[in-house]
Amino acid sequence: MRIAVDAMGGDFAPVEIVKGSLDAARVFPQIEKIFLVGDETAIQKELDGKGPIPDSIEIRHASQVVEMGEPPAAAIRRKKDSSIARSVELVKSGEADAVFSAGSTGAAVAAAQLKLRTLPGVGRPAIAIVIPSMTGPSVLLDAGANTDCAPEWLCQFAVMGMAFCEKILHKTNPTVGLLNIGGEESKGNEATKDAYRMLSQSNLNFKGNVESQDLFDGRVDVVVTDGFVGNVVLKTSESVARSIGRWLKEELTRNPLRMAGALMVKKGIDAIKERSDPENYGGAPLLGVNGVCIIGHGSSSAVAVRNAIRVSSEWVEKNINTVIEQQVKQFGQHP
Repeated sequence: MRIAVDAMGGDFAPVEIVKGSLDAARVFPQIEKIFLVGDETAIQKELDGKGPIPDSIEIRHASQVVEMGEPPAAAIRRKKDSSIARSVELVKSGEADAVFSAGSTGAAVAAAQLKLRTLPGVGRPAIAIVIPSMTGPSVLLDAGANTDCAPEWLCQFAVMGMAFCEKILHKTNPTVGLLNIGGEESKGNEATKDAYRMLSQSNLNFKGNVESQDLFDGRVDVVVTDGFVGNVVLKTSESVARSIGRWLKEELTRNPLRMAGALMVKKGIDAIKERSDPENYGGAPLLGVNGVCIIGHGSSSAVAVRNAIRVSSEWVEKNINTVIEQQVKQFGQHP
């Protein structure tokens, strides 16, 4: 298992990226190589003084970095020696089995789409995120790869999300819902109305529209939406979770009596935090590209990076792209 890591991508790169990669190399023996791609001097500086460096760690120099504010596709074409471009090229050449980046999401998507291309039958790739719910984890896509989506892309997202649920979440015949502003078939913009019609006529286990209030109830296993709405949902959910955590801490430490009560429910609170902490998932897969690409949060810590590398190796082992390709083909044959 060989993972290419964009060492210069992320708010805390290369410090946290290198630290998390080093942790992964020490605790995941199944990973034979971790390529740290980026400024060699900066990466080596972070490795110095960290004790024995595992043989699986290898630095690959890249002289450029795609900044967060740059137009993604143009930056990838212009900065051919950027850390994200070189990382994806390692997958394209076969030197690496997967790539992870916590840098510019747009740049990671553009690099993967331009260099790896999409799987046969897939119009656009989609970022899939796991959502904790009352009935277990479900998946939402797209979470940010495509701001505007054609109806047929939304249908392909449903197919890819089902493959995700079957192979990763181990759910049989996953249910699919289309995120909308109401449950009625007539609700939504033209793209969602057309997607509703196409999904209703498909052989997928489509349950109709779902509203945002239904996301965490577990009504469906796969929630389909465009990347603009999906990214807003993702960031809003993360913000609400953080705010609730701060409010709980503030209220439960307001006086000694509440503090005593907090100690009694501490394990329960910790369990909820564990279920909702995005760092435990490490990163989100970019489904639909001809390779394994995991995209991390810009603020990824070393813990998130370590988990993202673990997730990358799991995706390679599951060989989910073969399943996606087969199911997209099957869906096309049964409109």
